[in-house]
Amino acid sequence: MSIKVALEHYTGYEFAHPVNVAPHVIRLRPAPHARTPIEAYSLDIQPANHFLNWQQDPFGNWLARIVFPEKVSKLEITVGVVADMMVINPLDFFIEEYAERFPFAYDPALAADLAPYLRPVDDAVQADAWRTGLPPLPDDGMPTVLFLSQLNRAVAGAVDYSVRMEPGVQTPDHTLASGIGSCRDSAWLLVSLLRQYGLAARFVSGYLVQLASDQKSLDGPSGPEHDFTDLHAWAEVFIPGAGWIGLDAQAGSDSTRRARCSPVRGTSRCRRRRIRRVRRPSPARPTRSG
Repeated sequence: MSIKVALEHYTGYEFAHPVNVAPHVIRLRPAPHARTPIEAYSLDIQPANHFLNWQQDPFGNWLARIVFPEKVSKLEITVGVVADMMVINPLDFFIEEYAERFPFAYDPALAADLAPYLRPVDDAVQADAWRTGLPPLPDDGMPTVLFLSQLNRAVAGAVDYSVRMEPGVQTPDHTLASGIGSCRDSAWLLVSLLRQYGLAARFVSGYLVQLASDQKSLDGPSGPEHDFTDLHAWAEVFIPGAGWIGLDAQAGSDSTRRARCSPVRGTSRCRRRRIRRVRRPSPARPTRSG
């Protein structure tokens, strides 16, 4: 039996007087390669007088480019998604024999395809020094999954979580030096470390959905008391045979440039007040099917 959830993401801009709004690029459509089945998607832009063109960037991500021919006093962007929260085993994958133990080297042809995800991250000198201070690998290496798990836990242990409202992503060195950051900061730090190890890694953004349990747990924490949804970020690493594997450095358990991960990007010719919320539509509880 699966659980279906409906998400609504609203972003609103209100202006003191009508203004010219530059073209906006919206990145709020699930990627074609998302593992969670998406049963419905909608994008509503107000005012209705606008031009919409769907594009895909070089990494396959959906981009909605919006052009406004007239001045506006209010801009509203509403995204609706219905997702099937089917159970996915994160360890259900196959690894090519040559990559079962780390370290390994990508096949030259594959390495050429992964070149954008192997490019070193800027401002990560101290992160590299921190990496060299981790326990050394055995002479014969270690199972790749175990290596990834240990690195992920090491990052989770080194960086405390904080809700950070400032825009942008901290540099890896800043995140390590401060020992605190948001999910996107920990994810970008993990991406930099994986690339320093010679592994292709990318920054991923999406939604974190946590649903309240129907029954209290008898032998451990029951989880959230209420259904919860928020924006989230994590890292993915490419392992031959398995493909892209997600790693959440915040919990410890498409795009290669941080600037391309902004959900909504555009400019206008005046100061603006911005309102953003992520909420579940009524009814509060998800519908069940199976």
